[in-house]
Amino acid sequence: MDTEAQQPTERDRSSQPPVSADVSQETPEPEAAEGRSRFALVARVTRWVPGGRVSLTLLICLLFLLVLNAFVVQPFQIPSGSMENGLRIGDRVLVDKLAYRFGAEPRRGDVVVFDGTGYFGNSDYIKRVVGVGGDHVVCCDKEGRIKVNGRSVDESAFLHPGDPASTVDFDVDVPQGTLFVLGDHRSRSSDSRDHLGSPGGGMIPVDRVVGRADWIVWPYAHLTRLSRPGAYARVPAAERAHG
Repeated sequence: MDTEAQQPTERDRSSQPPVSADVSQETPEPEAAEGRSRFALVARVTRWVPGGRVSLTLLICLLFLLVLNAFVVQPFQIPSGSMENGLRIGDRVLVDKLAYRFGAEPRRGDVVVFDGTGYFGNSDYIKRVVGVGGDHVVCCDKEGRIKVNGRSVDESAFLHPGDPASTVDFDVDVPQGTLFVLGDHRSRSSDSRDHLGSPGGGMIPVDRVVGRADWIVWPYAHLTRLSRPGAYARVPAAERAHG
């Protein structure tokens, strides 16, 4: 049997080029090695967590939400009708906890959530800022409007229909570092007017403010952004008003 076609001759073997070790064994790239190392780490963590990768993903999402809730944004539920009609009982608002953390201060017209412990009661409250530190707030002018630093403010765009600006007369100077706050449904709101004789004189320290309410996020039918009304735009600064 002719076997030459099946087996190479000695001469044919010797004529083949030697195989280089550099060709047969590839050196892994640093990026690839790092990627495999990370994958191995994730794999070890996944084996350690009960439920595997799904549980690990849920845990990471939970930690992210906790950090977000603690430092960035936080949802609050509206418990009463003191801010109707803009905010209704059961509405959930999203509060920006960073709004006043980098030098910014609450401004007139902002809707804020604050810790009222020792001032209004042992709870968090949501009200509208009417006066800031240095302001002179009076109720009311001849047309029944609140005056801030001598300027009458038309609050009809957000006051509850049929409510006057206030049924209680007041004339207050807002100390620096504090806020004078009122609910939009004035006839159903317990706010700075009702605590003028309480500790703090009805004023809320700025450092008690949790954040600014920016969105109604639930129910979906009420979804809207809470923008600052322009009613206070013409109010003069406190320094100029008292200068």
